[in-house]
Amino acid sequence: MKVAFRADASLQIGTGHVMRCLTLARALVARGHECAFLSRLHDGNLASYVRKEGFEVHEMPALGSTLAWSATELAHASWLGVSQDVDAAQSAVFLREWKPDWLVVDHYALDQTWEDLTRGLRARLFVIDDLADRKHQCDALLDQTLGRLAADYEAFVPAGCSMFVGTSYALLRPEFSQLRPYSLERRTSHKLEQILISMGGVDQQNATAAVLEALRVSTLEPSCRIEVVLGPTAPWLQQVRELATTMPFATQVLAGVRDMADRMANSDLAIGAAGSTSWERCCLGVPTLMVVLAENQRPSALALSQHGAAMLVGNPADVPSELPKALDAVMGTSRLGEMASLAANVCDGLGAARIVDYLETTS
Repeated sequence: MKVAFRADASLQIGTGHVMRCLTLARALVARGHECAFLSRLHDGNLASYVRKEGFEVHEMPALGSTLAWSATELAHASWLGVSQDVDAAQSAVFLREWKPDWLVVDHYALDQTWEDLTRGLRARLFVIDDLADRKHQCDALLDQTLGRLAADYEAFVPAGCSMFVGTSYALLRPEFSQLRPYSLERRTSHKLEQILISMGGVDQQNATAAVLEALRVSTLEPSCRIEVVLGPTAPWLQQVRELATTMPFATQVLAGVRDMADRMANSDLAIGAAGSTSWERCCLGVPTLMVVLAENQRPSALALSQHGAAMLVGNPADVPSELPKALDAVMGTSRLGEMASLAANVCDGLGAARIVDYLETTS
């Protein structure tokens, strides 16, 4: 089976869409299938990283940085950099030759317009979405948001579309489910000795620095250790590294790590963005203080907070005042254990295997 992926990463978009597609692609390759990517070369793209992971990448130029977008366009239209018809035509160059059995699209700036234009270039279409805000012409759709209902897409997908909704379909790498028993077992201790800070691969707003500054004046024990993880394209990486050297706690800054599951499993608390990595933390039962970096993250952040699986700090601007309060609320109490237990109930980490099973049975 041949599966093509249309997804982008950039300083504006972040890295999450490409990374979760990579997770699904790796799961497919492990079953003997062939995968390739179509990506536009925005600033902060991951094309070289995807290629190093062993996948063919059809690169498209970033042409539209000066384009104006009208109010009638999709809410995230500017993320594409070109019009949908131009993107479809450029994608067609590769799709016409490669002839995928499935085309997976994970992009907030694409809808039924693009999907109709590429209809004859693939056998079936699988859409990954989180927004439920635009129409699709697809055979199947995945939305891994906590609390999402299939009914939320009733007006946006055709009759007969297969729906995969909720965190049981979250696309996590296999190491998360493999480390789940170990990570949950160590949650019996409520000590706060190791903190993991992860504000996404890009962290364009430099929320990481705000978190470090808030921790500097917190009541954490001097022996507490801090790990900061950023992507290699993060624009504030060097500043964060310099700031880490001034912290009163042992603070390590890492870029482009390949053992994130291990680092999460060995952390007592995560301070992180409310994006798709939330499901990784839940799988491992990691108590989390969440920061909302974009409005499209807010629904899942609120759902996790209401579920009790995490504590919502707010936006980056709220970090200086709200993060110390949140830390005080979890230190020296049973709150860490309670959050860990509730988080573990959210996601078991087997979503990618479930999606591969479906793709195989319908190919």
